[in-house]
Amino acid sequence: MAVVRDFGYGAQCLGRGWRLLRTRPRLLLLGMVPALLVFCLLGAAFVVLLLNVGGLAAWLTPFADGWVEPVRSLLRVLLAVVIVVASVLLWTATFTGLTLTVGDPFYERIWRATEDMIGPVPLGDGLGFWRSALDGLKLAAVGLSFSVLVLLSGFIPVIGPVLGIVLGLTLSGRMLARELVSRALEARGMDAAAQKQLLHPYRRSVLGFGVVTQACFLVPLGGVLVMPVAVAGATVLAREILDDVPALPYPVVKQG
Repeated sequence: MAVVRDFGYGAQCLGRGWRLLRTRPRLLLLGMVPALLVFCLLGAAFVVLLLNVGGLAAWLTPFADGWVEPVRSLLRVLLAVVIVVASVLLWTATFTGLTLTVGDPFYERIWRATEDMIGPVPLGDGLGFWRSALDGLKLAAVGLSFSVLVLLSGFIPVIGPVLGIVLGLTLSGRMLARELVSRALEARGMDAAAQKQLLHPYRRSVLGFGVVTQACFLVPLGGVLVMPVAVAGATVLAREILDDVPALPYPVVKQG
């Protein structure tokens, strides 16, 4: 039950981010602009993939050319599904990385405004554009490696596509959540090692936030609508964790 509770608490932070941002509609709309631009660019590439996924699946399985039907077709259909799942994972990671890079000034305004709405605290300068751009590229690269892992899982008989979906949501959700939460933590002078130590006891809540956010990204235009909310929700989650840590200026009771 503790696992479900902690996971659900992280997911609730996305809703809390929405409740905060809906009182600042101009900020909400501002955060959608870079997301929409990146969505249009990557959406065109994804459509091209969908139109050619059957041929790609056949090209990847030349060994099945001599197989009898319907075994050959079934294999290639399942592989096509896995390719699409892996591509969606790569798409969302690339979308997140590019959107955070392109829209860094927009999202900095959002997470700083969220901090002020929760309760003003002293903050540093944040990531800066070039650091944000580098992190965005790293996020896309990690997304590519996860996509390859999901693609390989598709070759597992029967459970491959389902395993790919679960694996994709879990890996990409965790990656997304850590990236979004890091902004508020770095503004407090916390490096990667300090962040890892801080977040470890709350990994289930971080995962819950990331998986629910990632699932929203899978809905058409979901990334455009949810990205600014996710930035605010991640700030809420970071503040909740910081407020629960006795060793920091804000009071944390470890989960589970």
